[in-house]
Amino acid sequence: MAITSIERRHALIAGAVALLALPAWARTDPPGRSKPMVQIWKSPSCGCCKDWIVHLEANGFATQVSDGGNAAARKRLGVQDKHGSCHTALIGGYAIEGHVPAKDIHRLLLERPAGIGLAVPFMPVGSPGMDGPEYGDRKDPYDVLLLAKDGSARVFQSYR
Repeated sequence: MAITSIERRHALIAGAVALLALPAWARTDPPGRSKPMVQIWKSPSCGCCKDWIVHLEANGFATQVSDGGNAAARKRLGVQDKHGSCHTALIGGYAIEGHVPAKDIHRLLLERPAGIGLAVPFMPVGSPGMDGPEYGDRKDPYDVLLLAKDGSARVFQSYR
């Protein structure tokens, strides 16, 4: 039995609708489409920063790294020192401070909440980049904070 052009058209439309129903982060990028670019400022000797960058790249981000300028970038982006960490990044107009998991950055870009960006203050063990074999099975509880322009913050995601 031959497939009619109408049946073929219906199948193509059904496939397109199914693809559009997928969340943006779940879609496969077509060839030639670039990954979201993260600009990163870090210390040249920081191993955990390098591990966080590997985590981002493994989770669908492209990175542009500057060895130095972390404190200046933090200040320029409006991130207060109390929310500081060892590296600062910028993506999609949002500041990313510290060891923020890639899935939370994807969520930030999808939801686009009002605010400066996300921060994981200090360097909690178990967060991406602070989860290497040298830490064993240790995992500190931590929060990913959504930073507001007025200096306040609220919990965006908790890890316990």
